[in-house]
Amino acid sequence: MSKSIYVGNVAYSVTEEMLNDLFSQFGKVVSVKIIVDRFSNRPRGFAFIEMSNDEEALNAINNLNGKNFEGRNLIVAEAKSKKNKPFRKGQRGGRKFRRF
Repeated sequence: MSKSIYVGNVAYSVTEEMLNDLFSQFGKVVSVKIIVDRFSNRPRGFAFIEMSNDEEALNAINNLNGKNFEGRNLIVAEAKSKKNKPFRKGQRGGRKFRRF
């Protein structure tokens, strides 16, 4: 079963290929996705990496968290599931208040 990893504080010049090369040192990388802003189409400074198994993913997290990559210290952690994300007011069916 594959494991998803959150990578934060990514330099804007980093490409998906660069992240793939970095994480492939610790195991098989299934996918790399750098998140971009939908309006400006610029990177937002974080990415998600999917690795082939839990052991490889934990090894990558332990070795790369805090490591300097392209001038920035990476934040590497296990990605949280969207299903566990709490509901916030004002989002899709939440209560909205009008200001006059």
